[in-house]
Amino acid sequence: MNRDVSLTDLEPDRESDRASGRGPDLPVGATRLVATAHALRRKPVGELTVEDLRLLIRQDVGLPHLLPRALDVLRDGPMVAGDLYEGDLLHAVLTRSPDVWSRQPALGHRLRQILAESVGLPPPLRREAERFPARSVPGEPGTAQPS
Repeated sequence: MNRDVSLTDLEPDRESDRASGRGPDLPVGATRLVATAHALRRKPVGELTVEDLRLLIRQDVGLPHLLPRALDVLRDGPMVAGDLYEGDLLHAVLTRSPDVWSRQPALGHRLRQILAESVGLPPPLRREAERFPARSVPGEPGTAQPS
């Protein structure tokens, strides 16, 4: 992916974005969160900070483009912190909907590799990590199978 382009460039025709304030026009009275996400959609993906990634991923914005970038960051340090706490980016990634991972099974596999190499996760992240395979794609290596 070209990291010099923004989410607005990558996803120019998102009708749902216009309705939620993520599209071209920021709605009157938008919250600070919506205004921040709106502005970050215009920032080149390669310039997004850990905090930018955490915020957008928690809002389910641009996931097909941001999850690969987040996994690159997490591969180098799973406990990397945005503005909230150590491991907040990992928590944001781990808690995405199972549908996200079923649409992108290779990303789920990459995340499981990162988790397998991570030691000493704090208990809340360890619990989310233990639940992650059950949320992923049946039939993928390392995924829990229904009985």
